[in-house]
Amino acid sequence: MPDHLCRHFGTCGGCTLQDMREDEYLSHKRSLVTDALSRQGIACDVFEVFAVPPGTRRRATLKAIKRNGAVEIGFHAEKSHAIVDLRECPVLRPKLTALIQALRDMLKEILADGEDAELKLTDTATGPDLSLRWKRGDDADTVSALARWAEKLNLARVSRHGETMVELAKPMVRLGVAEVPLSSEAFLQPTEEGQSRLQEFVVVSLAKSKRVADLFSGCGTFSLPLAEFHKVHAVDIEAEQLAALAVGARTPGHKSVSTEKRNLFKRPLSESELDGFDAVCLDPPRAGAEEQAKALAKSKVKRIAYVSCDPGSFARDAAILIGGGFSLMRVQPVDQFLWSDHIELAGKFLRA
Repeated sequence: MPDHLCRHFGTCGGCTLQDMREDEYLSHKRSLVTDALSRQGIACDVFEVFAVPPGTRRRATLKAIKRNGAVEIGFHAEKSHAIVDLRECPVLRPKLTALIQALRDMLKEILADGEDAELKLTDTATGPDLSLRWKRGDDADTVSALARWAEKLNLARVSRHGETMVELAKPMVRLGVAEVPLSSEAFLQPTEEGQSRLQEFVVVSLAKSKRVADLFSGCGTFSLPLAEFHKVHAVDIEAEQLAALAVGARTPGHKSVSTEKRNLFKRPLSESELDGFDAVCLDPPRAGAEEQAKALAKSKVKRIAYVSCDPGSFARDAAILIGGGFSLMRVQPVDQFLWSDHIELAGKFLRA
């Protein structure tokens, strides 16, 4: 817990639980998982919550607007589209909090009065990555100004709507022993600390397997650590992220890694396709992987590690897997969104 309440507590919509006692807070977070499982009639071993330390989040999506010559940057106020002008943040890495203040000066020059923008910030191994979304076009003056500010602020890259405008260094992240280039719209776990705990859980859960399918693989958050021990087939809809994964897979020490571009919501791996694997890692979006869970329930797969950002969809899919002969052995809640009602989790399933 922080030494003091953030000055924005009570207005910012990001940290609504910051005033809770630590024991009550962690109990509440764990109950989000146990209650969701209970509603599906599932009883299993739910570990204590692994909570990341304050000041560790490496990603943030912020809103900005220029009004009367001044720029406001921050998160939305609770239950509102109003912007809370961010002056401190106990959640973000201090480097990002400091960068936000510098970006005010950049946007003050670039934005017209009344113009707004969305900023996605990621702190990478090679410098901050800034992705912008706004209505203006890529005119020469704007691109020139962004290039000048990127150099001044030591930004690795600036992109707009996913297209690179300025790149001074390729943004890179470490996944296991691999260095992976990060696309501007790539999914990435919000903290390195939470990512490491989830990776450890997945690797241990799928130990003794030979061939693993990593479904909704992204750029390789779990594929690459798993590939240090197993042959891995990574499946995702985003070709750019699979390409980044393939770059990381060339790191010495990995076993074979294959990739497949596929929409797993519309075309999940079938029962016969799954029978080529003895273990599966799942890391779907918030909606879960209901259709894929149904195919897994009918397959010969022996082990599943399921990483989820939503206890409700996880519990629904867990009930499907249990109905197909799996047992949910243990669940690890991971709190990477401090002082919010959001909790991530990972579960280990074994077929009897």
